Amino acid sequence: MNFQEYLNAKPLYYDEIDYSRMPRVYEKIKHSLKIPKIIHIIGTNGKGTTGRFLATALFANGHRVGHYTSPHILEFNERIWLNGQNVSDEELQNAHEVLQKLLSEEDAASLSYFEYTTLLAVIIFKECEFVVMEAGLGGEHDATAVFPKILTLVTPIAYDHETFLGSDISQIAKTKLNAIQNSAIIAKQQFSEVYEVAKSLEGKNIYRVDELLNEDDKKSIEAISKELLLAPYLVQNLSLSIAALKFLGISYKADDFKNAKLFGRLSRVSKNVIVDVGHNALAASSIAEALAGEKFTLVYNSYRDKNYKEILSILKPIVLGVEIIEVVNQRVEDIEKIQNALDDLGIKRTIFKEIKDEENYLVFGSFSVAEKFLKEYSDESKYTI
Repeated sequence: MNFQEYLNAKPLYYDEIDYSRMPRVYEKIKHSLKIPKIIHIIGTNGKGTTGRFLATALFANGHRVGHYTSPHILEFNERIWLNGQNVSDEELQNAHEVLQKLLSEEDAASLSYFEYTTLLAVIIFKECEFVVMEAGLGGEHDATAVFPKILTLVTPIAYDHETFLGSDISQIAKTKLNAIQNSAIIAKQQFSEVYEVAKSLEGKNIYRVDELLNEDDKKSIEAISKELLLAPYLVQNLSLSIAALKFLGISYKADDFKNAKLFGRLSRVSKNVIVDVGHNALAASSIAEALAGEKFTLVYNSYRDKNYKEILSILKPIVLGVEIIEVVNQRVEDIEKIQNALDDLGIKRTIFKEIKDEENYLVFGSFSVAEKFLKEYSDESKYTI
């Protein structure tokens, strides 16, 4: 079975997760893996763009770099970026064959989609100096947490995946921050509880992002942001990546970030369509701030475990109406329930059918929404992922 067939046979989502499985399997094969210097990224929002800013700058400075991110929009290769580009199908197949030889048949079958691909990425990154590794939904129990790390970056933490992470910010922050091994840099946080949890961690070397940035850095961030036309929340992610470079003792210049934009983050795919893969309240707040003063038809759908009524309420000031895009996915909410939430909020709604040239659209709700839209309603061949 080739790599893609093998991966497609694994379920993407689980109602329950065996947190002991990944550490147990890793312990068996770690002697056969070459682990580079890993910079781990945890948090609720901004992990992907923070990681891409950092990985691109490290590569621009002559380092061999890997960036592991998830999920993908159009093809799996988007998840594994090596020295400036997504890996090829051939590289994925070769790594799959190596991993199959390392794992017992039982262990290979037991690993989840994300656990298997995390180990696959490490094999692909074996010759790297640095690997920027983004956690999935968790922190201390995430598949990416098993590896030794030189630094952890903490993006803004907010409510998301409460079923797995906890029901309040302190619980969520504790679950995520427990992934820190030695040193960490914490981005500007919306909730003070995150700082309080960080203070309670003993024996850790933890900085706030502003502690590592001087006035020259702040001027550089402003200049880079203007050149790249970054939304406010992306400026925060850029700041965190530059703080990481400062921690690592690596100098940087503005040009180091010119190829760092990650597709699907307020990406304008045509003159009247913006796509964003955000899917929680914090992402909605960032988008509402970035697009304040403009009005859009919102192309939307949501997973059942998201607080979509809160998300829609946050987006209401920039929304003329909502067109629900139909997505086939076991996690997607019933359309009627989303319609009821929209009615309660006084937002007009319909089912999405087509893009009209005279209207401006914001496609938002999840990677699944972006994937469905790009594959079926637009010319995906022109997008650089």
